[in-house]
Amino acid sequence: MTTAKPASMRTFYLVWFGQLISLIGSSLTSFGLGVWVFQQTGSATQFGLIAVAAILPGIVISPIAGAIIDRHDRRRVMMLADLAAGLSTIAVALLLFTGTLEIWMIYITAAVSSTASAFQGPAWSAAISQLVPKHRLERAAGMGSAAQGIAMILGPALAGALIGLIGLSGIIALDFATFLFAVGTLLFVRFPAYQRSEAPHEKRPSLWQDARYGWQYMLKRPGLFAMVLFFAFINFTWALMDPLLTPMVLSFGQPAELGLIVSAMGVGIMIGSVLMATWGGFKRKTITIYGFGLLQGLTMVAMGWRESVALLAVAHLALLVGSPLINGSVQVLLQKKVPQDVQGRVFAAGRMLAMIAIPVAYLLSGPLADNVFNPLLRENGALAGSVGQLIGTGDGRGIGLMYILAGTLTLIGTGAAFLYGPMRRIERELPDVTPNDPPPPAPTGDVEAEPAYAVTSELAAA
Repeated sequence: MTTAKPASMRTFYLVWFGQLISLIGSSLTSFGLGVWVFQQTGSATQFGLIAVAAILPGIVISPIAGAIIDRHDRRRVMMLADLAAGLSTIAVALLLFTGTLEIWMIYITAAVSSTASAFQGPAWSAAISQLVPKHRLERAAGMGSAAQGIAMILGPALAGALIGLIGLSGIIALDFATFLFAVGTLLFVRFPAYQRSEAPHEKRPSLWQDARYGWQYMLKRPGLFAMVLFFAFINFTWALMDPLLTPMVLSFGQPAELGLIVSAMGVGIMIGSVLMATWGGFKRKTITIYGFGLLQGLTMVAMGWRESVALLAVAHLALLVGSPLINGSVQVLLQKKVPQDVQGRVFAAGRMLAMIAIPVAYLLSGPLADNVFNPLLRENGALAGSVGQLIGTGDGRGIGLMYILAGTLTLIGTGAAFLYGPMRRIERELPDVTPNDPPPPAPTGDVEAEPAYAVTSELAAA
Protein backbone atom coordinates (compact mmCIF):
# COMPACT_ATOMS: atom_id res chain seq x y z
CA MET A 1 0.00 0.00 0.00
CA THR A 2 1.36 3.44 -0.97
CA THR A 3 1.16 6.08 1.75
CA ALA A 4 0.19 9.63 1.01
CA LYS A 5 2.73 12.44 0.97
CA PRO A 6 1.96 15.89 2.38
CA ALA A 7 -0.26 18.12 0.29
CA SER A 8 1.38 21.04 -1.53
CA MET A 9 -0.48 24.33 -1.88
CA ARG A 10 2.39 25.72 -3.98
CA THR A 11 1.81 23.08 -6.62
CA PHE A 12 -1.94 23.69 -6.48
CA TYR A 13 -1.48 27.43 -7.08
CA LEU A 14 0.75 26.86 -10.10
CA VAL A 15 -1.57 24.31 -11.72
CA TRP A 16 -4.59 26.48 -10.90
CA PHE A 17 -2.97 29.44 -12.69
CA GLY A 18 -2.34 27.33 -15.78
CA GLN A 19 -5.94 26.16 -15.81
CA LEU A 20 -7.11 29.78 -15.38
CA ILE A 21 -5.22 30.89 -18.49
CA SER A 22 -6.65 27.95 -20.42
CA LEU A 23 -10.19 28.80 -19.29
CA ILE A 24 -9.78 32.39 -20.50
CA GLY A 25 -8.73 31.12 -23.92
CA SER A 26 -11.67 28.72 -24.07
CA SER A 27 -14.03 31.56 -23.12
CA LEU A 28 -12.71 33.62 -26.06
CA THR A 29 -13.47 30.81 -28.50
CA SER A 30 -16.82 29.90 -26.96
CA PHE A 31 -18.16 33.44 -27.20
CA GLY A 32 -16.84 34.07 -30.69
CA LEU A 33 -18.05 30.76 -32.13
CA GLY A 34 -21.45 31.11 -30.43
CA VAL A 35 -22.15 34.41 -32.18
CA TRP A 36 -20.76 33.04 -35.48
CA VAL A 37 -22.99 29.95 -35.42
CA PHE A 38 -26.17 31.90 -34.68
CA GLN A 39 -25.36 34.51 -37.31
CA GLN A 40 -24.72 31.76 -39.88
CA THR A 41 -27.84 29.72 -39.13
CA GLY A 42 -30.31 31.89 -37.18
CA SER A 43 -31.54 28.62 -35.64
CA ALA A 44 -31.95 27.83 -31.96
CA THR A 45 -32.09 24.14 -32.90
CA GLN A 46 -28.60 24.25 -34.46
CA PHE A 47 -27.38 25.99 -31.34
CA GLY A 48 -28.81 23.20 -29.20
CA LEU A 49 -27.32 20.44 -31.36
CA ILE A 50 -23.84 21.90 -31.01
CA ALA A 51 -24.37 22.04 -27.25
CA VAL A 52 -25.27 18.32 -27.33
CA ALA A 53 -22.08 17.51 -29.24
CA ALA A 54 -20.12 19.47 -26.66
CA ILE A 55 -21.37 17.41 -23.72
CA LEU A 56 -22.77 13.98 -24.70
CA PRO A 57 -19.46 12.23 -25.65
CA GLY A 58 -17.93 13.29 -22.34
CA ILE A 59 -20.87 11.88 -20.41
CA VAL A 60 -20.74 8.54 -22.22
CA ILE A 61 -17.00 8.08 -21.72
CA SER A 62 -17.00 9.21 -18.05
CA PRO A 63 -16.93 5.75 -16.35
CA ILE A 64 -13.95 4.60 -18.42
CA ALA A 65 -12.28 7.97 -17.87
CA GLY A 66 -12.70 7.64 -14.11
CA ALA A 67 -11.12 4.18 -14.11
CA ILE A 68 -8.15 5.41 -16.14
CA ILE A 69 -7.74 8.47 -13.88
CA ASP A 70 -7.44 6.24 -10.79
CA ARG A 71 -5.00 3.87 -12.53
CA HIS A 72 -2.54 6.51 -13.80
CA ASP A 73 -0.77 9.70 -12.81
CA ARG A 74 -3.50 12.33 -12.73
CA ARG A 75 -1.05 15.02 -13.82
CA ARG A 76 -0.30 13.16 -17.04
CA VAL A 77 -4.00 12.55 -17.65
CA MET A 78 -4.61 16.30 -17.39
CA MET A 79 -1.74 17.05 -19.77
CA LEU A 80 -3.00 14.68 -22.44
CA ALA A 81 -6.57 15.95 -22.08
CA ASP A 82 -5.43 19.57 -22.46
CA LEU A 83 -3.43 18.69 -25.57
CA ALA A 84 -6.36 16.86 -27.16
CA ALA A 85 -8.69 19.80 -26.53
CA GLY A 86 -6.08 22.22 -27.88
CA LEU A 87 -5.62 20.27 -31.10
CA SER A 88 -9.37 20.23 -31.74
CA THR A 89 -9.42 23.99 -31.21
CA ILE A 90 -6.58 24.68 -33.62
CA ALA A 91 -8.34 22.52 -36.22
CA VAL A 92 -11.31 24.90 -36.07
CA ALA A 93 -8.98 27.86 -36.54
CA LEU A 94 -7.37 26.33 -39.62
CA LEU A 95 -10.74 25.48 -41.17
CA LEU A 96 -12.03 28.98 -40.51
CA PHE A 97 -8.86 30.56 -41.92
CA THR A 98 -9.15 28.54 -45.16
CA GLY A 99 -12.86 29.33 -45.48
CA THR A 100 -13.91 25.66 -45.28
CA LEU A 101 -15.48 25.63 -41.81
CA GLU A 102 -18.99 24.19 -41.77
CA ILE A 103 -21.43 23.55 -38.93
CA TRP A 104 -20.97 19.76 -38.95
CA MET A 105 -17.23 20.22 -38.46
CA ILE A 106 -17.92 22.12 -35.25
CA TYR A 107 -19.94 19.11 -34.06
CA ILE A 108 -16.85 16.90 -34.43
CA THR A 109 -14.42 19.25 -32.73
CA ALA A 110 -16.92 19.87 -29.93
CA ALA A 111 -17.16 16.10 -29.41
CA VAL A 112 -13.37 15.81 -29.15
CA SER A 113 -13.24 18.60 -26.59
CA SER A 114 -16.08 16.97 -24.65
CA THR A 115 -14.19 13.68 -24.48
CA ALA A 116 -11.08 15.48 -23.27
CA SER A 117 -13.07 17.24 -20.54
CA ALA A 118 -14.32 13.86 -19.26
CA PHE A 119 -10.70 13.12 -18.34
CA GLN A 120 -9.48 16.59 -17.40
CA GLY A 121 -12.32 17.62 -15.05
CA PRO A 122 -12.46 14.55 -12.75
CA ALA A 123 -8.66 14.22 -12.78
CA TRP A 124 -8.27 17.82 -11.55
CA SER A 125 -11.03 17.45 -8.94
CA ALA A 126 -9.46 14.26 -7.61
CA ALA A 127 -5.96 15.76 -7.68
CA ILE A 128 -7.02 18.69 -5.50
CA SER A 129 -7.35 16.43 -2.46
CA GLN A 130 -3.75 15.28 -3.12
CA LEU A 131 -2.46 18.86 -3.36
CA VAL A 132 -4.53 20.70 -0.76
CA PRO A 133 -4.72 20.12 3.02
CA LYS A 134 -8.16 19.10 4.24
CA HIS A 135 -8.80 22.37 6.10
CA ARG A 136 -8.19 24.35 2.88
CA LEU A 137 -10.49 22.43 0.54
CA GLU A 138 -13.15 25.16 0.70
CA ARG A 139 -10.54 27.73 -0.34
CA ALA A 140 -9.46 25.54 -3.25
CA ALA A 141 -13.08 25.09 -4.35
CA GLY A 142 -13.60 28.86 -4.23
CA MET A 143 -10.48 29.45 -6.30
CA GLY A 144 -11.68 26.92 -8.87
CA SER A 145 -14.93 28.79 -9.26
CA ALA A 146 -13.06 32.10 -9.33
CA ALA A 147 -11.10 30.89 -12.34
CA GLN A 148 -14.38 30.28 -14.17
CA GLY A 149 -15.65 33.71 -13.19
CA ILE A 150 -12.49 35.48 -14.35
CA ALA A 151 -12.72 33.66 -17.67
CA MET A 152 -16.38 34.60 -18.10
CA ILE A 153 -15.63 38.27 -17.38
CA LEU A 154 -12.50 38.62 -19.50
CA GLY A 155 -13.42 36.23 -22.32
CA PRO A 156 -16.32 38.13 -23.93
CA ALA A 157 -14.63 41.50 -23.41
CA LEU A 158 -11.34 40.33 -24.94
CA ALA A 159 -13.15 38.55 -27.78
CA GLY A 160 -15.00 41.75 -28.66
CA ALA A 161 -11.78 43.77 -28.63
CA LEU A 162 -9.66 41.23 -30.52
CA ILE A 163 -12.05 40.00 -33.18
CA GLY A 164 -11.59 43.17 -35.22
CA LEU A 165 -7.80 42.93 -34.96
CA ILE A 166 -6.99 39.26 -35.46
CA GLY A 167 -10.35 37.79 -36.51
CA LEU A 168 -12.12 34.73 -35.16
CA SER A 169 -9.38 32.38 -36.45
CA GLY A 170 -6.77 34.42 -34.60
CA ILE A 171 -8.79 34.23 -31.41
CA ILE A 172 -9.02 30.46 -31.71
CA ALA A 173 -5.28 30.23 -32.33
CA LEU A 174 -4.75 32.26 -29.15
CA ASP A 175 -6.95 29.74 -27.34
CA PHE A 176 -4.61 26.97 -28.50
CA ALA A 177 -1.66 28.87 -27.03
CA THR A 178 -3.43 28.96 -23.66
CA PHE A 179 -3.83 25.16 -23.77
CA LEU A 180 -0.07 24.87 -24.30
CA PHE A 181 0.50 27.17 -21.34
CA ALA A 182 -1.64 24.93 -19.12
CA VAL A 183 0.33 21.87 -20.24
CA GLY A 184 3.56 23.75 -19.56
CA THR A 185 2.63 24.39 -15.93
CA LEU A 186 1.92 20.68 -15.47
CA LEU A 187 5.34 19.80 -16.87
CA PHE A 188 7.06 21.66 -14.03
CA VAL A 189 5.24 20.00 -11.10
CA ARG A 190 4.75 16.59 -9.54
CA PHE A 191 1.66 15.45 -7.67
CA PRO A 192 2.09 13.77 -4.27
CA ALA A 193 1.38 10.03 -4.00
CA TYR A 194 -1.86 8.85 -2.42
CA GLN A 195 -3.05 5.68 -0.71
CA ARG A 196 -3.97 2.79 -2.97
CA SER A 197 -6.37 0.02 -2.06
CA GLU A 198 -4.69 -2.94 -3.72
CA ALA A 199 -1.58 -4.57 -2.29
CA PRO A 200 1.16 -5.47 -4.82
CA HIS A 201 0.28 -9.18 -4.67
CA GLU A 202 -3.44 -8.63 -5.29
CA LYS A 203 -4.89 -9.21 -8.73
CA ARG A 204 -5.92 -5.93 -10.23
CA PRO A 205 -9.56 -5.70 -11.35
CA SER A 206 -10.32 -5.27 -15.02
CA LEU A 207 -10.85 -1.83 -16.52
CA TRP A 208 -14.56 -2.64 -16.88
CA GLN A 209 -14.81 -3.58 -13.18
CA ASP A 210 -13.10 -0.32 -12.27
CA ALA A 211 -15.47 1.60 -14.55
CA ARG A 212 -18.49 0.02 -12.83
CA TYR A 213 -17.11 0.71 -9.36
CA GLY A 214 -18.11 4.38 -9.24
CA TRP A 215 -21.68 3.47 -10.18
CA GLN A 216 -21.87 0.70 -7.58
CA TYR A 217 -20.36 2.98 -4.96
CA MET A 218 -23.24 5.42 -5.35
CA LEU A 219 -26.10 3.02 -6.00
CA LYS A 220 -25.50 1.36 -2.62
CA ARG A 221 -26.21 4.69 -0.94
CA PRO A 222 -29.80 5.96 -1.33
CA GLY A 223 -29.08 9.46 0.00
CA LEU A 224 -26.22 9.91 -2.43
CA PHE A 225 -28.21 8.55 -5.35
CA ALA A 226 -31.12 10.87 -4.51
CA MET A 227 -28.77 13.84 -4.48
CA VAL A 228 -27.35 12.91 -7.87
CA LEU A 229 -30.89 12.64 -9.23
CA PHE A 230 -31.67 16.07 -7.79
CA PHE A 231 -28.67 17.53 -9.60
CA ALA A 232 -29.72 15.77 -12.76
CA PHE A 233 -33.11 17.44 -12.37
CA ILE A 234 -31.87 21.00 -11.79
CA ASN A 235 -29.29 20.51 -14.53
CA PHE A 236 -32.12 19.48 -16.86
CA THR A 237 -34.26 22.54 -16.12
CA TRP A 238 -31.28 24.85 -16.54
CA ALA A 239 -29.92 23.13 -19.65
CA LEU A 240 -33.36 23.36 -21.24
CA MET A 241 -32.88 27.13 -21.28
CA ASP A 242 -29.10 27.59 -21.45
CA PRO A 243 -28.76 27.25 -25.26
CA LEU A 244 -31.61 29.72 -25.71
CA LEU A 245 -30.01 32.69 -23.96
CA THR A 246 -28.18 33.82 -27.11
CA PRO A 247 -31.25 33.52 -29.40
CA MET A 248 -33.48 35.27 -26.85
CA VAL A 249 -31.13 38.22 -26.30
CA LEU A 250 -30.32 38.62 -30.00
CA SER A 251 -34.07 38.66 -30.77
CA PHE A 252 -34.25 42.14 -29.19
CA GLY A 253 -30.65 43.16 -28.46
CA GLN A 254 -27.14 43.29 -29.88
CA PRO A 255 -24.11 40.99 -29.41
CA ALA A 256 -22.53 43.62 -27.15
CA GLU A 257 -25.54 43.36 -24.83
CA LEU A 258 -25.23 39.58 -24.83
CA GLY A 259 -21.60 40.05 -23.82
CA LEU A 260 -22.75 42.28 -20.95
CA ILE A 261 -25.00 39.50 -19.63
CA VAL A 262 -22.24 36.89 -19.93
CA SER A 263 -19.89 39.25 -18.10
CA ALA A 264 -22.51 39.72 -15.36
CA MET A 265 -22.53 35.95 -14.99
CA GLY A 266 -18.78 36.09 -14.52
CA VAL A 267 -19.12 38.78 -11.85
CA GLY A 268 -21.66 36.57 -10.07
CA ILE A 269 -19.26 33.65 -10.11
CA MET A 270 -16.48 35.88 -8.75
CA ILE A 271 -18.64 37.03 -5.85
CA GLY A 272 -19.74 33.49 -5.11
CA SER A 273 -16.15 32.27 -5.37
CA VAL A 274 -14.97 34.80 -2.80
CA LEU A 275 -17.79 33.71 -0.50
CA MET A 276 -16.85 30.06 -0.96
CA ALA A 277 -13.14 30.70 -0.34
CA THR A 278 -13.69 32.89 2.75
CA TRP A 279 -16.98 31.65 4.21
CA GLY A 280 -17.31 28.16 2.74
CA GLY A 281 -21.10 28.10 2.65
CA PHE A 282 -23.33 26.92 5.46
CA LYS A 283 -21.82 24.43 7.90
CA ARG A 284 -24.45 21.96 6.71
CA LYS A 285 -23.73 21.76 3.02
CA THR A 286 -27.22 20.44 2.26
CA ILE A 287 -28.67 23.82 3.25
CA THR A 288 -26.55 25.42 0.52
CA ILE A 289 -27.73 22.79 -1.96
CA TYR A 290 -31.44 23.25 -1.27
CA GLY A 291 -31.00 27.03 -1.17
CA PHE A 292 -29.47 27.00 -4.63
CA GLY A 293 -32.46 25.06 -5.99
CA LEU A 294 -34.76 27.82 -4.72
CA LEU A 295 -32.47 30.53 -6.11
CA GLN A 296 -32.35 28.89 -9.53
CA GLY A 297 -36.12 28.56 -9.73
CA LEU A 298 -36.80 32.16 -8.74
CA THR A 299 -34.17 33.71 -11.01
CA MET A 300 -35.33 31.66 -14.01
CA VAL A 301 -38.87 32.95 -13.54
CA ALA A 302 -37.47 36.50 -13.42
CA MET A 303 -35.40 35.96 -16.58
CA GLY A 304 -38.48 35.14 -18.62
CA TRP A 305 -40.66 37.95 -17.38
CA ARG A 306 -39.50 40.86 -19.54
CA GLU A 307 -37.30 41.71 -22.56
CA SER A 308 -34.73 43.53 -20.49
CA VAL A 309 -30.97 43.27 -20.69
CA ALA A 310 -30.69 44.74 -17.18
CA LEU A 311 -33.13 42.18 -15.72
CA LEU A 312 -31.34 39.29 -17.43
CA ALA A 313 -27.95 40.55 -16.26
CA VAL A 314 -29.06 40.96 -12.63
CA ALA A 315 -30.87 37.59 -12.55
CA HIS A 316 -27.91 35.76 -14.06
CA LEU A 317 -25.55 37.51 -11.65
CA ALA A 318 -27.67 36.40 -8.67
CA LEU A 319 -27.88 32.82 -9.91
CA LEU A 320 -24.15 32.60 -10.56
CA VAL A 321 -23.38 33.90 -7.07
CA GLY A 322 -24.93 30.66 -5.82
CA SER A 323 -23.21 28.42 -8.36
CA PRO A 324 -19.73 28.39 -6.75
CA LEU A 325 -21.29 27.76 -3.36
CA ILE A 326 -23.24 24.68 -4.46
CA ASN A 327 -20.49 23.30 -6.69
CA GLY A 328 -17.89 23.95 -4.01
CA SER A 329 -20.03 22.37 -1.32
CA VAL A 330 -20.59 19.12 -3.19
CA GLN A 331 -16.95 18.98 -4.29
CA VAL A 332 -15.73 19.36 -0.71
CA LEU A 333 -18.20 16.72 0.45
CA LEU A 334 -16.82 14.33 -2.13
CA GLN A 335 -13.19 15.08 -1.28
CA LYS A 336 -13.78 14.66 2.46
CA LYS A 337 -15.97 11.56 2.34
CA VAL A 338 -14.40 9.43 -0.42
CA PRO A 339 -10.88 7.91 -0.25
CA GLN A 340 -8.42 9.51 -2.65
CA ASP A 341 -7.68 6.42 -4.73
CA VAL A 342 -11.32 5.99 -5.80
CA GLN A 343 -12.21 9.66 -6.24
CA GLY A 344 -11.58 9.58 -9.99
CA ARG A 345 -14.18 6.84 -10.46
CA VAL A 346 -16.71 8.38 -8.08
CA PHE A 347 -16.26 11.88 -9.53
CA ALA A 348 -16.66 10.49 -13.05
CA ALA A 349 -19.75 8.40 -12.20
CA GLY A 350 -21.32 11.30 -10.31
CA ARG A 351 -20.58 13.62 -13.22
CA MET A 352 -22.21 11.20 -15.63
CA LEU A 353 -25.36 10.73 -13.54
CA ALA A 354 -25.71 14.40 -12.66
CA MET A 355 -25.29 15.51 -16.28
CA ILE A 356 -27.07 12.76 -18.18
CA ALA A 357 -30.22 14.84 -18.55
CA ILE A 358 -28.37 17.81 -20.07
CA PRO A 359 -28.08 16.53 -23.66
CA VAL A 360 -31.73 15.50 -23.52
CA ALA A 361 -32.61 19.06 -22.54
CA TYR A 362 -30.38 20.48 -25.28
CA LEU A 363 -32.12 18.32 -27.88
CA LEU A 364 -35.53 19.48 -26.68
CA SER A 365 -34.84 23.17 -26.14
CA GLY A 366 -34.36 24.28 -29.76
CA PRO A 367 -37.35 22.42 -31.25
CA LEU A 368 -39.58 23.52 -28.36
CA ALA A 369 -38.57 27.14 -28.89
CA ASP A 370 -38.74 27.11 -32.72
CA ASN A 371 -41.84 24.96 -33.19
CA VAL A 372 -43.96 25.36 -30.04
CA PHE A 373 -43.40 28.32 -27.74
CA ASN A 374 -42.23 30.99 -30.19
CA PRO A 375 -45.28 30.42 -32.48
CA LEU A 376 -47.59 30.57 -29.45
CA LEU A 377 -46.42 34.08 -28.54
CA ARG A 378 -46.05 35.70 -31.94
CA GLU A 379 -48.31 38.65 -32.68
CA ASN A 380 -51.19 36.40 -33.76
CA GLY A 381 -50.20 33.33 -31.74
CA ALA A 382 -52.58 31.25 -29.66
CA LEU A 383 -51.34 32.77 -26.38
CA ALA A 384 -50.80 36.33 -27.62
CA GLY A 385 -54.07 37.55 -26.11
CA SER A 386 -53.60 35.86 -22.73
CA VAL A 387 -50.06 35.12 -21.59
CA GLY A 388 -48.78 37.62 -24.14
CA GLN A 389 -50.57 40.40 -22.28
CA LEU A 390 -48.41 39.64 -19.24
CA ILE A 391 -44.97 38.94 -20.72
CA GLY A 392 -45.23 40.41 -24.22
CA THR A 393 -45.23 38.91 -27.72
CA GLY A 394 -42.58 38.11 -30.32
CA ASP A 395 -40.11 35.29 -30.96
CA GLY A 396 -38.10 36.00 -27.82
CA ARG A 397 -41.25 35.91 -25.68
CA GLY A 398 -41.84 32.24 -26.41
CA ILE A 399 -38.40 31.53 -24.95
CA GLY A 400 -39.31 33.79 -22.02
CA LEU A 401 -42.35 31.60 -21.27
CA MET A 402 -40.08 28.56 -21.34
CA TYR A 403 -37.87 30.21 -18.71
CA ILE A 404 -40.88 30.84 -16.47
CA LEU A 405 -42.15 27.26 -16.74
CA ALA A 406 -38.69 25.76 -16.18
CA GLY A 407 -38.19 27.95 -13.10
CA THR A 408 -41.52 26.90 -11.66
CA LEU A 409 -40.65 23.25 -12.23
CA THR A 410 -37.32 23.78 -10.45
CA LEU A 411 -39.08 25.17 -7.37
CA ILE A 412 -41.41 22.17 -7.23
CA GLY A 413 -38.52 19.71 -7.59
CA THR A 414 -36.50 21.43 -4.87
CA GLY A 415 -39.41 21.09 -2.47
CA ALA A 416 -39.73 17.39 -3.27
CA ALA A 417 -35.99 16.85 -2.70
CA PHE A 418 -36.18 18.56 0.69
CA LEU A 419 -38.90 16.15 1.81
CA TYR A 420 -36.71 13.08 1.14
CA GLY A 421 -35.08 12.19 4.48
CA PRO A 422 -31.99 10.20 3.39
CA MET A 423 -30.82 13.13 1.28
CA ARG A 424 -31.21 15.57 4.19
CA ARG A 425 -29.27 13.31 6.58
CA ILE A 426 -26.18 12.71 4.44
CA GLU A 427 -23.78 14.83 6.49
CA ARG A 428 -24.94 13.54 9.87
CA GLU A 429 -24.66 9.89 8.88
CA LEU A 430 -21.16 9.76 7.48
CA PRO A 431 -17.73 10.48 8.94
CA ASP A 432 -14.97 12.25 7.07
CA VAL A 433 -12.35 10.10 5.35
CA THR A 434 -8.98 11.70 6.06
CA PRO A 435 -5.85 10.94 3.97
CA ASN A 436 -4.64 8.58 6.75
CA ASP A 437 -7.85 6.56 6.97
CA PRO A 438 -7.70 3.05 5.50
CA PRO A 439 -9.25 3.04 2.02
CA PRO A 440 -11.93 0.54 0.98
CA PRO A 441 -10.94 -2.80 -0.54
CA ALA A 442 -10.27 -2.99 -4.26
CA PRO A 443 -13.46 -3.52 -6.32
CA THR A 444 -14.29 -7.12 -7.23
CA GLY A 445 -17.68 -6.51 -8.81
CA ASP A 446 -19.60 -5.75 -5.60
CA VAL A 447 -19.24 -2.81 -3.24
CA GLU A 448 -19.77 -3.06 0.48
CA ALA A 449 -22.35 -0.61 1.75
CA GLU A 450 -20.11 1.33 4.13
CA PRO A 451 -21.77 4.64 5.14
CA ALA A 452 -20.41 7.16 2.65
CA TYR A 453 -22.02 9.56 0.23
CA ALA A 454 -20.59 11.76 -2.47
CA VAL A 455 -21.73 13.67 -5.51
CA THR A 456 -20.38 15.94 -8.14
CA SER A 457 -22.32 18.68 -9.87
CA GLU A 458 -21.32 20.56 -13.05
CA LEU A 459 -23.97 23.05 -13.94
CA ALA A 460 -24.26 24.18 -17.59
CA ALA A 461 -24.77 27.72 -16.64
CA ALA A 462 -21.37 28.92 -17.62
